Amino acid sequence: MFGLVDCNNFFVSCERVFNPVLMGSPVIVLSNNDGCAVALSNEAKALGLKRGDPYYKISEMCKANGVYVYSGNHRLYGDMSKRVMAVLAENTKCGIEVSSIDEAFFSADDLRTESLHDFGRMIVRTILRNTGIPTSVGFGSTRTLAKVAGRFAKKYPGYKCCCVIDTDEKRKKALSMTDVGDVWGIGRRLGRKMRSIGVNSALDFATMSQDAVRRFNIAVERTWRELNGESCIVAHAVAENSHRQIQCTRSFGESISDIETLGEAVVSFVSSAARRLREQHSCAGSITVFIRTNHLNEAIDQYSGQATEYLDEACSDTPTLANLAVRALQKAYRKGFYYKKAGVVLTDIVPDTELQRSLFTDAADREKRARLMTIIDNINRSQMMKDSVHVAGYRGVDNLSDKSMPTRLYSTRMDNIIEVNTDI
Repeated sequence: MFGLVDCNNFFVSCERVFNPVLMGSPVIVLSNNDGCAVALSNEAKALGLKRGDPYYKISEMCKANGVYVYSGNHRLYGDMSKRVMAVLAENTKCGIEVSSIDEAFFSADDLRTESLHDFGRMIVRTILRNTGIPTSVGFGSTRTLAKVAGRFAKKYPGYKCCCVIDTDEKRKKALSMTDVGDVWGIGRRLGRKMRSIGVNSALDFATMSQDAVRRFNIAVERTWRELNGESCIVAHAVAENSHRQIQCTRSFGESISDIETLGEAVVSFVSSAARRLREQHSCAGSITVFIRTNHLNEAIDQYSGQATEYLDEACSDTPTLANLAVRALQKAYRKGFYYKKAGVVLTDIVPDTELQRSLFTDAADREKRARLMTIIDNINRSQMMKDSVHVAGYRGVDNLSDKSMPTRLYSTRMDNIIEVNTDI
């Protein structure tokens, strides 16, 4: 059996942990540059607001209904995610597989079927007590069925935050009540295609013939097999996905035309991406930089460019990657355009234990740079020196965005800590 822990309305829940006034009130969290709603409380959903709604279209409705609106505070959410995962890891014996910022799988093979409900609810209570984040737990014989169970645990209060699919009867009933587009690995676009051929529910999909399923692709067939109780997503599949590529992109609050400012943005993106490389003990063999104008603004000339640079030896060294990124930017840049979005993509990623060394690199210099990156990462992770050491040209990813309704970094900056009024 597999278990899945899923945080409820995670971004909203993070804001509520440090601001109890938000409890029971409609709350939405906005995307980069306050563009659209990316997270909503149940109270906001009850008003008819939906994920993806452009904020400029719903701003008056939010004001009229007393909706609390916040810019995305992803540093806070990332730190709270680490706390949730740490609590989960402490309470499971076989380790966890983090699949996203608010979800993680764990093995439940050592638990008796009759104790799954009690264990799942214990996990929910422990995470809520230790972090303040409400969660739901789903159990199934495969990871995909655990996702289905987790959806029921979150949606229906009668499950008391824990749903177990442990019989074929429960499996068929759950799949019959699940839209095919809500299945993990299917999604909205493929769901529309399936509905056009009469496949509406997850059960309709699961009862298709294997030959019919193979007309799609191998990933769809894998999902089909998982829904039929055959575990075929390997334990490290989710982790391996992170090794394929790492990207960091942003839309700017204001359009940028000069290459110097674009260069500062690109260096900031590289710093973030390289740090993620080192956290997963990997190295990148190539880096791509892309820049784009605002395609929604028909009044300006449009341009989209990109360029890729390759390394003789894969690395995770921020200065090396930053120099290559600036070189790629110079190739992609065209003067006279106003750029609204830019980003970097690290590819050809390999574990740092499987590097193909180059004869033309200095081994001593390589080790020196690795030690330097370790020291910088340790400094930047410390609470007192959080993100204080950077390469030259760094501007700061958060400084590139237009966030008009930010919240504080309650959990990672001492000067943002909650103030308690003891005079009341």
